[in-house]
Amino acid sequence: MASCAEPSEPSAPLPAGVPPLEDFEVLDGVEDAEGEEEEEEEEEEEDDLSELPPLEDMGQPPAEEAEQPGALAREFLAAMEPEPAPAPAPEEWLDILGNGLLRKKTLVPGPPGSSRPVKGQVVTVHLQTSLENGTRVQEEPELVFTLGDCDVIQALDLSVPLMDVGETAMVTADSKYCYGPQGSRSPYIPPHAALCLEVTLKTAVDGPDLEMLTGQERVALANRKRECGNAHYQRADFVLAANSYDLAIKAITSSAKASSGEPQESVALGPGLKLGKLRPERQPPQRGGCRGVWWHGDGCRGGHCLPIVDMTFEEEAQLLQLKVKCLNNLAASQLKLDHYRAALRSCSLVLEHQPDNIKALFRKGKVLAQQGEYSEAIPILRAALKLEPSNKTIHAELSKLVKKHAAQRSTETALYRKMLGNPSRLPAKCPGKGAWSIPWKWLFGATAVALGGVALSVVIAARN
Repeated sequence: MASCAEPSEPSAPLPAGVPPLEDFEVLDGVEDAEGEEEEEEEEEEEDDLSELPPLEDMGQPPAEEAEQPGALAREFLAAMEPEPAPAPAPEEWLDILGNGLLRKKTLVPGPPGSSRPVKGQVVTVHLQTSLENGTRVQEEPELVFTLGDCDVIQALDLSVPLMDVGETAMVTADSKYCYGPQGSRSPYIPPHAALCLEVTLKTAVDGPDLEMLTGQERVALANRKRECGNAHYQRADFVLAANSYDLAIKAITSSAKASSGEPQESVALGPGLKLGKLRPERQPPQRGGCRGVWWHGDGCRGGHCLPIVDMTFEEEAQLLQLKVKCLNNLAASQLKLDHYRAALRSCSLVLEHQPDNIKALFRKGKVLAQQGEYSEAIPILRAALKLEPSNKTIHAELSKLVKKHAAQRSTETALYRKMLGNPSRLPAKCPGKGAWSIPWKWLFGATAVALGGVALSVVIAARN
């Protein structure tokens, strides 16, 4: 009888590193017998071999298990192998922009269930700023800014939205996303310096509703945005500067909601209204509980109250001054970006509030000069010089424009002469002739034209 140690179908290979074991090849629990016992059994059962199953069937597994040879061996080996210890989490850097210039690594993850901030929310972070050599240049225990408003360097604006509240992360940023080629004076950052930022995101709350801000809150918010714009302008980042000035203007000119919740037909600083022109009127009869607000015109019209803004005269004057400053600075940024139409619009808005604003007059003149409108720019610069005669900058700009205007007129005169078919100089005046003297060629031509007209009239009359 053949040995049962070898099954009819090959078993699956053993896992690497495990020595082959002969006993694992027996699948149905068939035990091996010694050679002598097998011979004795064969002699005793020689007479009744027909009732025994075929030899090849003894080493085969049942039909269901024949499809997966070596399954028991694999299960046993899997049970014998020790479970691998969990590998420590690798220190992974997240390439935020995909260019390797702005990367983030989580140092301390946020608590379970913490959320991430979104654009427009006001976040509070603990910030430590260091140079690449490890020199710490700044530490802000409570830095508060609005996410997405360009209140801080781009490295923070781009990395904080990828953090959970309570998380501490390390951010490495190229100078392109920090202080650029200009560097910074406060804190002192050398030009073209890459930075390492250790950021802890403490809180993230929704931003304020601009329509519900009081006068002092508007002043404070607009001042913060204007200062951010000034910082960007000093770093020659005129795009971000213009964005900050625009946000400051929006904080000043946002609509004021009615305290009663009724429909509004007029808003603070909206179309047709000028900041600084509002005045508190005698309160109209109470309609819908509107009390303690500022009124414009008739107070209530058609049953709807018209609240303007709840502020004092001092707050009103502060907002006007802030709006003028922001518009002037916005025009300066737009000039640097060669956005002449936008700059002209900003200057015009300033002059609507303050017609004698020297900076607005000067920048409007420069914008018109850049557009080639010298005839319009020169009177505006002269008006600015009249307000401040000692201003050397206006003097220099006005002199330059006058020369350019004279050259432009000479070019136009030469062009007109070519168009009229007389590219040479005009006929010289004779000293003996008066101002009314006419060259004989012109006189002869005019006489011929007149005679031709008379003759044509006579012919036409004769035919009729």
